[in-house]
Amino acid sequence: MKRYRNIEGHSGVVAYEIDWEKISVEFVSGDIYDYTYGSAGRARVETMKALAQAGRGLATFISRYAHDAYASKRRSRRRTRLRTLH
Repeated sequence: MKRYRNIEGHSGVVAYEIDWEKISVEFVSGDIYDYTYGSAGRARVETMKALAQAGRGLATFISRYAHDAYASKRRSRRRTRLRTLH
């Protein structure tokens, strides 16, 4: 996963990973959502990829246009490990 630049400083997104036909997005909650061409549509996924690389607007776009259009959801191993260390 690549760290999200979060240019405006108040995003709920912390990281993302881009693949050929999907984008995986990790939120501050520790949940990772996979958005695929099949679940969200090619245009939405490509827009999310561009926003992720720009570091701006990804969480807002997902909230408005792709909120429930994810193919799968999982917990981040990194976040789980950080919680157990405290």
